[in-house]
Amino acid sequence: MIEMGLVVLVLAVALGILILLRSIKNFAINAAIGLVILFVANNLADLNIGYSWIVILICAIGGALGAILVILLHLLGIYI
Repeated sequence: MIEMGLVVLVLAVALGILILLRSIKNFAINAAIGLVILFVANNLADLNIGYSWIVILICAIGGALGAILVILLHLLGIYI
């Protein structure tokens, strides 16, 4: 009986780790895409957007939409 509970516990922990790793992977990919878009737009359009912590966080959390938001705010004259 204890063995069965231990097996269930190990499977639950393994499933939790798998879900956590998958979400970290998705966050990392999202962050990389956002920062690449910002970098390319910065260099191609010569926007001179600074890479402050808030800009990096917006791009990391928002991904492509975050990068577009930072670019639009910069074009509207709202510097972050």
